Amino acid sequence: MKGFKDFVMQGNVIDLAVGVVIGSAFTALIGAFVDNLIQPVINVFGGSNVDGLAFTITNESTKVDIGAILSAVIAFLITAAVVYFVFVLPISSARKLDRKRRGLPEEEETTVSEDIVLLTEIRDALTAQRGGTQAGGTTPQV
Repeated sequence: MKGFKDFVMQGNVIDLAVGVVIGSAFTALIGAFVDNLIQPVINVFGGSNVDGLAFTITNESTKVDIGAILSAVIAFLITAAVVYFVFVLPISSARKLDRKRRGLPEEEETTVSEDIVLLTEIRDALTAQRGGTQAGGTTPQV
């Protein structure tokens, strides 16, 4: 039971729960904005047709609603932009500032596993053995 309590009390789990709740509320807000403001504006371009940019191929079950698709794309772009500018950008800036205060390098150096180093050496040796070209006659890509 103690392990479960420690897991739940970790900051990551709480942050995730808060993110899900805020994301749900934000999705409802963006959905209302698009349905009640953007969709009517898009439907204006459909002319005098009551359906806006929608058209029916054979019957009502084969209705293609271009306006709804455009609205969904716009809703996605608005959501992505707000998430980026409100959450991602400030958090990454705060992390960079924190790293700078601690005197750590800006970017963490990535370590390459021994397997990758060995495979790279094998590739280079095979390339050199073939005379500097790969099997297709092209120069090797890095």
